[in-house]
Amino acid sequence: MTLTDTELCGFEDGSPTAVRAEVDGIPVSGLLVEAESPRAVVVALHGGATSSAYFDCPGHPELSLLRVAERLGYTVLALDRPGYGDSRPFADRLDTPGRRVDLMYGAVGEILGARPRGAGLFLFAHSAGCELAIRMAGDARAAEVIGLEIAGTGRTHQPEAHRLLWGRADGSRPVGLGSLLWHPGRIYPPDLVGGAAIAATGTQLEAATIANWAENIFPQVAARVRVPVHYTLGEFEKVWCNTAEDMTEIGALFEAAPRVVLNQQPNTGHNSSLGYTATAYHLRVLSFAEECVVAAETGEFSGPARQFDGGEIAATEVR
Repeated sequence: MTLTDTELCGFEDGSPTAVRAEVDGIPVSGLLVEAESPRAVVVALHGGATSSAYFDCPGHPELSLLRVAERLGYTVLALDRPGYGDSRPFADRLDTPGRRVDLMYGAVGEILGARPRGAGLFLFAHSAGCELAIRMAGDARAAEVIGLEIAGTGRTHQPEAHRLLWGRADGSRPVGLGSLLWHPGRIYPPDLVGGAAIAATGTQLEAATIANWAENIFPQVAARVRVPVHYTLGEFEKVWCNTAEDMTEIGALFEAAPRVVLNQQPNTGHNSSLGYTATAYHLRVLSFAEECVVAAETGEFSGPARQFDGGEIAATEVR
């Protein structure tokens, strides 16, 4: 399907709806767009200090994951992660990983209800949201999950990010982090740089959630994932190391996944769903999701091997 400029800039019919679920007395908020006969349901999980609005790019509908995906036949449910949105006052009840996974699966079930799900659920996560998505993909309840996208995460911080983040356990935002998250400014719409348009207040739960994640927990949880994985870092990522070697190391953690595809997205920074290349990025991931749909329908996980291009990862399949 080809999207015209008029279709990309309109989106009146594809505007997301605010949704809310209650799971064991804890409310979960989010945004939903529905395709009439969805190929699958994309469940999107945002990163830190933002909300589900991250995936609907305020003021720039042409960059919205929700709106582009709906046009291509996907229902999208972007949830406010535990400790954000309506669940923020209940953060003290969400301190264990299992409880947070329960909350998200419960919210997906409550909101989707009897709505058609197509081939199943495709998990799409950014930054700190990747911790939760990987846990969900490796959970016993992941039978309906057909694939996983993780972006803006890793195991090794770039030197400046390491200096800013090392030893901070209180969840506060270090001075200077914004300049890394929004580098370089020229690749983002000026009104988005700095993040005010998508900012949301989290809790100390976030710091507890990611403590020891990259170093110790990530490898253990990734090894449980048994669905195809697509891993993206931007060309200008300044938080996580993004060389071919670094990305290959992350891909190798998903040792039980039938496919692992590495993608270094050109002209993209940390906030891959908000820059001028957001649509190109979303289309690349949705192409992978479509492959997962076909694989789920046929029972076969296969695809063309892709090689390194000029020493940089464009879309390299490691398995």
